[in-house]
Amino acid sequence: MSLSPLIAICGTTGVGKSKLAVELALKLSQGSYSHGWHGARIINADSMQIYKGMDIITNKIPVPERQGIEHVLMGFKDPSEQYVVGQWVRDAMSEVAKAHERKQIPIIVGGTSYWIQHLIFPDRLAADPDHPARTLDSTPSEGLATSLAQLPPELLRLFYALPDIPPSASEDPEGAFSLHALLSALDPVVASRWHWRDTRKVLRNLIIMRDQGRRPSEILSEQSQRIIRPRYRTLCFWLYAKPEVLNTRLDARVDDMISQGLLNEIRDLHRISIEAPASLASSQTSGGIEDEGQKPDYTLGLYQSIGYKEFHAYLEQSIPSDQAFDAAVEAMKLSTRKYAKRQVSWLRNKLLPAIYAANESVDTKDVAAYLLDATELGDKWGSEVRDNAASLTQGNFLDNKALPEPSSLSEIAKTMLSVPSKPKDPTAVLQARRKTICTACTVNELQPVMIDEGDRRAHERTRDHRRMLSKARKALLQEPTDN
Repeated sequence: MSLSPLIAICGTTGVGKSKLAVELALKLSQGSYSHGWHGARIINADSMQIYKGMDIITNKIPVPERQGIEHVLMGFKDPSEQYVVGQWVRDAMSEVAKAHERKQIPIIVGGTSYWIQHLIFPDRLAADPDHPARTLDSTPSEGLATSLAQLPPELLRLFYALPDIPPSASEDPEGAFSLHALLSALDPVVASRWHWRDTRKVLRNLIIMRDQGRRPSEILSEQSQRIIRPRYRTLCFWLYAKPEVLNTRLDARVDDMISQGLLNEIRDLHRISIEAPASLASSQTSGGIEDEGQKPDYTLGLYQSIGYKEFHAYLEQSIPSDQAFDAAVEAMKLSTRKYAKRQVSWLRNKLLPAIYAANESVDTKDVAAYLLDATELGDKWGSEVRDNAASLTQGNFLDNKALPEPSSLSEIAKTMLSVPSKPKDPTAVLQARRKTICTACTVNELQPVMIDEGDRRAHERTRDHRRMLSKARKALLQEPTDN
């Protein structure tokens, strides 16, 4: 049985994903086609655009530019709410089903490629929408039961009284390290993947254990035994612009956001965080609410958005200075450029390998990925982006005709779509990214210095490491010896 179709548009911030989605949706709404699909609905896959208001800081496509095309999963969450990948996948699956019922094509569009990847490929989330969760009300797995039985009393109490909100590693290092120590005792394989300071990820894995009744490493091991099969027959468009061109656009867009009223939105966010009642903050499973006088948590909710953190210090000044403003602008531009670089890295190192692995494991190639060169705008956009996308969608994909070789579209496609072979097994990926303690640089055992094992050689060449190593050696030489 053929899978239902889905189009995914991904790429960096500021590259024109929403523009292409609207253009493609309009094309699909014109004329009649033998394939039977007519029109489209756009499903947002941007983790910041799910929040209400704050249209400037999240770069939502303005309503007039949507040209009447329905956009869903956009602007429906409060700024302080945490909305994680599993929730989005569940909601997106529902919206995709609605589109298919209407014989419309669902177009997933957004820069959160992590979400898109988990929508396309099931069985890769610990709490997957396709499988019901277990709870510790039932018998936990043998591995988890054994680990729980061996916990010291203080860690066992912590496991059954996990905090709702992860502690700040800077303000509560003891609490942060205790959570990591608990994860290390229960699931050392997964614990080695995360730094003890990454309290959000550490707590998330502990909650998975509590709610699923299994260790995350056990779930990953099960996943690695399954053949990767997509949920939908997917045509994925990666919009790409050369960094030297894109960075100039991104800098200009930051200036444009400021002129449109970005600072007013940041002030509103800060006001919401202060004025929110304490009862709301305590009820959040993962909130971005801050009590008055407390530092905002930049890792939760809309407070993760680029711009809030960068301008927070400037707006906190009693008399904001031009120097502080200029520094905030430059910090926002730098953060935006770094974010775009990370987005490209995810696409090449995560999404593309997953697509290639899925196509290798089965006879049918149900997921195709094409790079569209969006480096130049104007007429080039029409020929290289819009027309290519429309031709591939209407002339091949929806009619179930053979698709051309993705690398044939352009030289840049040939280069960027060629990725080195990397571990695809979830457990192998964990091991490749595991963190270890640098004993030379660790001063306090309760706050160890942890590094990626793959980066150990680079770390050992740093000035700080060599200084700490030299200091340790001198201290060892100065120790008195027994006569």
